[in-house]
Amino acid sequence: MAKKKQAGRRVEGWKAKSWYKVYTPEVLGKTYIGDTIANDADSVIGRILQTTLGEIINDYAKQNVKVKFRIANVAGDSAYTEFLGHELTRDYMRSMIKRRTSRIDCHVPVMTKDGKKMDLTVTCFTLTRANLSQIHAIRGLISGMVAKLGSESEMNAIINGIVNGDISREVFKAVKPLFPIRRVEVIKSKIGVAKTA
Repeated sequence: MAKKKQAGRRVEGWKAKSWYKVYTPEVLGKTYIGDTIANDADSVIGRILQTTLGEIINDYAKQNVKVKFRIANVAGDSAYTEFLGHELTRDYMRSMIKRRTSRIDCHVPVMTKDGKKMDLTVTCFTLTRANLSQIHAIRGLISGMVAKLGSESEMNAIINGIVNGDISREVFKAVKPLFPIRRVEVIKSKIGVAKTA
């Protein structure tokens, strides 16, 4: 026997929900990046969104940088995010690799001046193929320099340095006398999640 339909008027799912405007953190200019829908403000907090740096700063040249945010707090119909990390697109990375050259990846855990943990992956593209000892020397120089730079800067300054390319430029200047290089990129960053006891 078929179940009887529940009596009473049910509010349509979509009509009961509200739209929230999502903004980037202050370090990236509190830029509007889209909308999200939810039953209440509490269910919006913790949501993760991804966009490109090009869309945030209106620069098409930066469409190759994917940026990830998490909604941290809600005020009225506005949702404010925190930076979670970034990554360069695979297409862009493929276009950077040339024959008879080396790609040197360097993973650097960083503890910032304001006590935040970050993981940065810095990649160096050389002009000619490097041998093993040269790769070790380049990797050692990059690791030491990025860790030092991180410990002397606050997290927002590091995010700015990634976005505007300052970190890449500083590392490039340091590595160039050691070996002929074509480019240095911070290809990935991730904010460390503090462990709860």
